[in-house]
Amino acid sequence: MTDTQKHHQDGPSTGNGATSELDRAQGLMKIWFLLCAVYAGWHLYVLNIAPLETWTFRILHIAGALMLGFGLSANLSVRAATEGAKKRFSGILGGLALVAVLVAFGSLSAAVLTMKPGAQAPPDWTLAPYGWTLAGGALLAILTGWIRPARQGQLPLADIALIVATVASCGFILFSLDTLSLRLRAGTPFADENNGWAAFVIVVLIAELTRRLAGLALVVITLAFIAYAFLGPWMPGFLEHRGYDLKRFFTYIVTDNGLLGPTTAVSSTYIILFIVFAAFLQSSKVGDYFVDFAFAAAGRARGGPAKVSVLASGLMGMINGTSAGNVVSTGSLTIPLMKKVGYRPQSAGAIEAAASTGGQIMPPIMGAGAFIMAEITGIPYTELVIAALIPAILYFASIYFMVDFEASRTGMRGMRPDELPRLSDLIRQVYLFIPIFILIGALFSGYSVIRAGTLAIVSAAMVSWLTPFRMGPREVYEALGNGGRMSLQIIVVCACAGLIVGVISLTGVGARFSSLLFDLAQQSTLVALIFAMMIAVILGMGMPTTAAYAVAASVVAPGLIEIGIKPLIAHFFVFYFAVVSAITPPVALAAYAGAAIAGSEPMRTSVTSFKVGLAAFIVPFMFFYSPGLLLEAPWYVSARNLVTALFGVFMLAGSVQAWFIGPAGPIVRLILLFGAVCMISGDWWTDLLGLVIGGALMLRNRLKSRQSA
Repeated sequence: MTDTQKHHQDGPSTGNGATSELDRAQGLMKIWFLLCAVYAGWHLYVLNIAPLETWTFRILHIAGALMLGFGLSANLSVRAATEGAKKRFSGILGGLALVAVLVAFGSLSAAVLTMKPGAQAPPDWTLAPYGWTLAGGALLAILTGWIRPARQGQLPLADIALIVATVASCGFILFSLDTLSLRLRAGTPFADENNGWAAFVIVVLIAELTRRLAGLALVVITLAFIAYAFLGPWMPGFLEHRGYDLKRFFTYIVTDNGLLGPTTAVSSTYIILFIVFAAFLQSSKVGDYFVDFAFAAAGRARGGPAKVSVLASGLMGMINGTSAGNVVSTGSLTIPLMKKVGYRPQSAGAIEAAASTGGQIMPPIMGAGAFIMAEITGIPYTELVIAALIPAILYFASIYFMVDFEASRTGMRGMRPDELPRLSDLIRQVYLFIPIFILIGALFSGYSVIRAGTLAIVSAAMVSWLTPFRMGPREVYEALGNGGRMSLQIIVVCACAGLIVGVISLTGVGARFSSLLFDLAQQSTLVALIFAMMIAVILGMGMPTTAAYAVAASVVAPGLIEIGIKPLIAHFFVFYFAVVSAITPPVALAAYAGAAIAGSEPMRTSVTSFKVGLAAFIVPFMFFYSPGLLLEAPWYVSARNLVTALFGVFMLAGSVQAWFIGPAGPIVRLILLFGAVCMISGDWWTDLLGLVIGGALMLRNRLKSRQSA
């Protein structure tokens, strides 16, 4: 047979094989997308129509996310697959792992089926092989995934084993709630041994899925905290504790003191609800209207795309639960336009990162951080939203001044009218803001957050009927599927953060840290605040906002409250620094995402984003010295604090950008910085001093610019 004949004979076969593989992958994705839609729809049903018992609901919430995450991780992860000799070896290991977890699942099934009514426990023989087969199979499946990650569209035996392990471990927790009195015995020497095995596997599965979907940073921090639970007797100073055995630790950690505590409470209710809301906004094209409105409103100004980024990222970032995710969604449009009008790549990526990070502090949703704060503090959600308003104005005003000064200094142009949507057309479509108005109105009318969010979702679908993008059953299904899929990363991140919170609760390290802060405050409150800031930023590095705040709130906030700071101010202080960890070098996730789109060097972009978002490092200190910024003072005091603080961030932007109605040399920049700092204390005389400094420099530079003209 000639080579040509071989080519003709083999060609169609190869093509058919590739087509068949593609068809299988597409079919598999359709199944997983359907399951994501069911997952999101089930949450809406339970939250609004048929409530479940709290622990049961949270366990099912985590189990569903784990199963979908392992099923979809090959498509959600950026990791490449490996081929070659490892394929057969990983197939054998995956098969062994699947057999082991199936034995564990069968053992649990036998226990459930043979459990007699009124009995305290199932027959001993049923659960005899459960623990070691479940743990061994799960660990082997994870190891197999490390050796050979799945390709997109594949569902290898190892990932099937992890899905079965999820069912077997979470199923045992559900089975044990009443039959084995899990609530009473968890975390004590009397806890059931198999309960310890199930809890261990759940922790391992959460860590593995977090690694796949969110990277190693949060996993490493979580493992460090878990190790601390066992190494306590050998730790120095205030970190020392007595240590815990494996069974007590893992049974404690998978309770409402840890995994099933505040972070999962929020992810199972508010977070998934508002991610579904964001998916409905995208499907109905209402989200696109937000971006178009920002372009029409600010695009013509000098450096227009950067100002568009500030507005659009504020609107969309408040709904999105991660700063980096918002950078990807809005930055793919704004960053190339910023580069087009003259911004350096690192500046374009940095501005988008800082603006997207600011979306996490933008009321009324605040990237779901407000919901966790309400859950932890017990402060009504509406009060938190009102308190967040002035700080958000200050942050975005600061970024706006930063980009405006840079555009003025470098002589950038705005966008041409033919490059922008017409504002008059968009004003006629202002009804597309109705879902946001309904959300805010419902919240302040006394409706629960869940009911208000559900009304906003329904209104987004209904408003779409006034546009060419009408949402029918197909579009609603796609929105639910996208919402379920988009929620997986933040759900597993919140679960991982819950493990850290559980360690803090068990070991009491939070109380010891509070004592340390109290001792520092005896010397200087400012030093204690700076130390608290550093810890909050370090704990938040590499984490999405919700997880960063949950951890920092458990460690830092109690110490601030102990030194006499009001809970509202203490938690906002911690929240801000947890948020800005996304743009703080050396681990600045939002800045790195912006650098990837802009094609700039990541570390330089993170340093630039730190400079652009510098106000976020000063505003929290303003909370302490000027409680009126959180509306914790009479209205006239809050009004004065707002005006002087706005002038302060204006001067800060001039100092950073070396431009203040004209070029600003080193000496002028130092004076501007001093004047901006004067605005922090909130005293009338320091505010007056700062205003005098700023006014004098403005007059000087204006006269100087006229002379040069």
